[in-house]
Amino acid sequence: MAGVSLAAFAIVRHFFHAATMVDMLVYRAEGAAVVHGQDLYAMRLPGWDLPATYPPFAAMLFVPSTWFDVSTLRVLVMLLNLALLALAVHLSLRLIGWPAARHRPAAVLLATGLSVWLEPVYTTFQYGQVNLAILCLVLWDLTRPDGSRFKGVGIGLATAIKITPGLFAVYLLLTGRIRAAMVSGGTFLAAGLIGWIALPDASYGFWTNYLWDPSRVGVTVLMDNQSLRGAICRLLDVNDPGLVGLAASAIVGTLGLAVAVLAGRSARILRRADAWGAVCAAFTALLVSPISWTHHWVWCIPLIALLVVEARTRARKVLLGVTLAVFLSHAMWTAPHRWGRGVAWYWQLPGSIYPPLGIAVLTVVGLRLYRARRQADTGSGTGWSLPRSRTDRDAALTSQV
Repeated sequence: MAGVSLAAFAIVRHFFHAATMVDMLVYRAEGAAVVHGQDLYAMRLPGWDLPATYPPFAAMLFVPSTWFDVSTLRVLVMLLNLALLALAVHLSLRLIGWPAARHRPAAVLLATGLSVWLEPVYTTFQYGQVNLAILCLVLWDLTRPDGSRFKGVGIGLATAIKITPGLFAVYLLLTGRIRAAMVSGGTFLAAGLIGWIALPDASYGFWTNYLWDPSRVGVTVLMDNQSLRGAICRLLDVNDPGLVGLAASAIVGTLGLAVAVLAGRSARILRRADAWGAVCAAFTALLVSPISWTHHWVWCIPLIALLVVEARTRARKVLLGVTLAVFLSHAMWTAPHRWGRGVAWYWQLPGSIYPPLGIAVLTVVGLRLYRARRQADTGSGTGWSLPRSRTDRDAALTSQV
């Protein structure tokens, strides 16, 4: 089945949606600017007028892309993203501790073949994006035992490339993994220092100016932007939601991080607590970021894995079905007015489908935690409560390596 799905994916990509991989072209142009000593943030991709938006350290990592012509690079990036998708599936299954190690290769193969149709994954392939690499770096860290000296390195590197994964360092800190949080921060600073030494002018410009200019990333109101701020812009039919957007993001960000931290600290009463905490932290970051393009939502992979393994009741099966429908629907691309202005009320939900789902996930996990703590206080057991310490969790993760 996986082979058939991948073959169909290749056919669709080749005949119906020629892969321009425009973001890959931007990365290649950034690497070329580094190689030729050009002004990194004055660069614009010819024909697209797209600027560099990542830190100088990331641009340095893109230098190898200049070694290949564009046609060859497209093939290599496609194969690399396919390998990263398989790794992301493997790490997601490892994070939730399912299935047994002997069945995991088959599960990874099947899930990888089917996951290419998820809209965030499909669009990542379409644009030649780095989202799957960022996802793998974070998941690699989260599946390390808490005592590992390398825990935090992956999150630090991911943050040095794309900034927003820095919320996971906060998550580690607030869930009591102080050493891992410090390693993450140290890795981020070390990568930034490397970028500063190699590209001092670009580093000064990025950290003092370009980082704080959201217009370089894109237009907030675009249908492609599935952040909470983008959804509010389209709902109010404005380019800037002002205080309304700021207040909504602050409330959701505070409550979302609280749910993530409570989940991460609830290993004794919530099965797969750290996995739920990580997903909630990711969805919080996606919701509160000014711009979260659809392909940033590749965190649907561990979410779906969690829902599949826990789909034992009718309510959870319904939630799984809704989640799959949302991420397989590509709904925002069917809505008119892709530029985000003048969207009719009946197209608001299809055009902003990810933020409501993200809020729903945070709400469901929050309610589960509330019920679990109440039942723990009364001494009653549940089908999904599991009294397991973090030491036990680390031992289980180690045994799965």
